[in-house]
Amino acid sequence: MTDQQPYQQHQPHQQPYEPYQPYEGYDPYAQQQQPAQQPQQQYPPQQAWPGQPQGYDEPQAHLQYTQEWQGQTWETSVQAPVVADPAQTAYLPPQTGDAPPSPYANAYGDALPPAAPAPQAQAQTSGEPEGGVGASYGPATVAGNARVTDAQRARLEGRSPIIEPGMQPAALTALLGLLLSGTAAIGSYALLVPLVALQAVTAAGWFRLNGMWPARQGIALAFLGALVSDVVLLAAGREHAPAAILGTLGVWVLLCLVLQLRSHADPDERMYGLMATVASSALAVLATGHLGADPDAVTVGAAAVAVAVLARALPLPTPASVVVALLAAAGAGIAVGGMTGMGARGALLGAGAAVCALIGHRVASYDYPSRFVHFTAGVALPLAAAAPAVYVLGRALA
Repeated sequence: MTDQQPYQQHQPHQQPYEPYQPYEGYDPYAQQQQPAQQPQQQYPPQQAWPGQPQGYDEPQAHLQYTQEWQGQTWETSVQAPVVADPAQTAYLPPQTGDAPPSPYANAYGDALPPAAPAPQAQAQTSGEPEGGVGASYGPATVAGNARVTDAQRARLEGRSPIIEPGMQPAALTALLGLLLSGTAAIGSYALLVPLVALQAVTAAGWFRLNGMWPARQGIALAFLGALVSDVVLLAAGREHAPAAILGTLGVWVLLCLVLQLRSHADPDERMYGLMATVASSALAVLATGHLGADPDAVTVGAAAVAVAVLARALPLPTPASVVVALLAAAGAGIAVGGMTGMGARGALLGAGAAVCALIGHRVASYDYPSRFVHFTAGVALPLAAAAPAVYVLGRALA
């Protein structure tokens, strides 16, 4: 200790404070020179000034009573940061020092019966598991886990990924076909009512079949193209049906291209949307062929499609149901053709329309479609796809 007084009253206009002098025996740099294992020098506590609360006597005296670590310390400025492995940070039951926990134990330590090992799915370069190997989901990982699709699993299990619409959509198709067949015998404006409904369902079903939903602008654009085609054909007459249909389709493809170029979506999304919009517009516009064909041909062809779709929905093997559907369509063509004056030629027309209808039915069954697809594309595509055959064969056989 020095001879200075512990407290001096400040007097104005006096000499400035003297520089700070450390206490005797205290070297502020001595602690940096001593090894980490050597404890610091302890100083005895001093008496507090009168009126001063109990505490540390000097500004740096509290350093004497701080806790010191005995041994090596963790130096964060030297050691490299440690990145924890996500697999090692998973939840583990508390360890009690006893025998290691069983791999088949729950969170309470109760032993569980060992589960059967799950077969592992081996991925090929094509993205599909090898044949004969069961597919299963592995444990969740940070990097993700490759999973097989429903179609791939169906192929591994020997099942077909194709699900046909079934009897209810077939019944709706038959009803719509009979409406087309009946109104065609009445007149063009009567035929326009079920035809507009067919074109609307076609536009909506094609977008949903391609996985694009909701796509209100694309559906509205395709349906508007179909309406324009109907109006142009009614104004130009049946004799100018090819020019009306193909002209409207060309203008609408150009319009779809311009609208997609103005889109701010990614290039891949714009291309995918362009193809879906053009295909939907084309199918909806080609359905106008029913309006431009000969009325007797529409009556025979629509009735044949209705019978063929119902026969295709019967619970028979696929090859057998296709043969039955074609024979039923030919028979319906002969029957309805006899009532319209087409006679036996209606068999050829009915079979040709049924072939196109079965193609549309197959497209609507592609790769696990949803129930909404079955009741839109599954209903409309058979009749929409049969329109060109009805127009061409009707003019050829007239």
